[in-house]
Amino acid sequence: MSDQENQTSRFARDMAANAEKMFKATQLIANTRDEDVAIGTTPKHLMMRRDKVELFHYEPMAEATAKTPVLLAYGLIGRYTMADLQPDRSLVRSLLSKGLDLWLIDWGQPGRTERWLKIDDYVDDYIDAAVDRIAQETGHDKITLLGICEGGVFTTCYTALHPEKVKNLVITITPIDFHADVKDKAAHHGFLNLWTRSLDPDDIDKLVDTYGVLPGEFMSSVFSMMTPMRSLTKYNVDLIDVVDDEAKFMNFLRMEKWLADRPHHPGGAAKQWLKDLYQENRLVDGSFELSGRRVDLKSITAPVLNVFALDDHIIPPDCSRALGAKIGSTDYTEIPLPGGHVGLFVSSKSQGKLSQSIADWLVARDANPGSEA
Repeated sequence: MSDQENQTSRFARDMAANAEKMFKATQLIANTRDEDVAIGTTPKHLMMRRDKVELFHYEPMAEATAKTPVLLAYGLIGRYTMADLQPDRSLVRSLLSKGLDLWLIDWGQPGRTERWLKIDDYVDDYIDAAVDRIAQETGHDKITLLGICEGGVFTTCYTALHPEKVKNLVITITPIDFHADVKDKAAHHGFLNLWTRSLDPDDIDKLVDTYGVLPGEFMSSVFSMMTPMRSLTKYNVDLIDVVDDEAKFMNFLRMEKWLADRPHHPGGAAKQWLKDLYQENRLVDGSFELSGRRVDLKSITAPVLNVFALDDHIIPPDCSRALGAKIGSTDYTEIPLPGGHVGLFVSSKSQGKLSQSIADWLVARDANPGSEA
């Protein structure tokens, strides 16, 4: 048999095998129920509701190590369930298992009726009300804030404006200098920054005013464009690769469920996020204002832990690193970890490192109240 005939035969066998796997995948998906791919399942109790925003308290899983309550705040671009994707890939469960007293603020599903909400409302109303409720429930005058991505910007602003209520600030994959991507040598880092800066401010206003929100579907398409080949191949190549491994197959479906659950971003806050921060970089230059007050990062005197991903193509490392030189705290720690923007939280390789780093840092400061500047 000639080489060409061998190649043709191998191609035919591969095509048949792939077709068989795709058929198997369609059967598995057809037989999978929504509850089989449930995400955000760590037990928690509703403690307060304010408009569509809810405050939850997670059930403890271990003896307390750091007694200071920790409030977890995700961003408005995605859902907090990324930090609680499944039991063995959950930052939430990992922190609870290490004895932290964990609380969650869930922004809910904003719609057109929330079009007037601004970052001012999320920081000075919703987060402030949650902090006061936690203080009331626990007897702690100060709490720890743990912000993820846009939630890290919110908690950073809150700490600057309300330093008397914050014992520690922990931020992860959080942009501070929205223009620092120009220093990044990796060609695939900073596409979102570059694309957002290229938008005409009037076009941003037209988009947001038309819908009342920055539509979740629109942002999903933007993120898909950042990794076009992966977006094109994940339902054939990636799916075929995991169809014979049930655990990996369910991991794939849970991630797709999280990606599909992208909420709308309230209109007023979206304009601030895109124009004041991404385009004009007002947070790092000290001109960003909330509720009539300037957000002065030098006002942050509490201990700060800044965790970022070294291969983050959405929030390049330099965008996060900028915080250290801007705050007034003398207790500042950076922890760069391998991985990407989402992989830092859901990858099996990074699970232990991320939660252990946060827990160790918080326990050390809980045992040493004098660490605060």
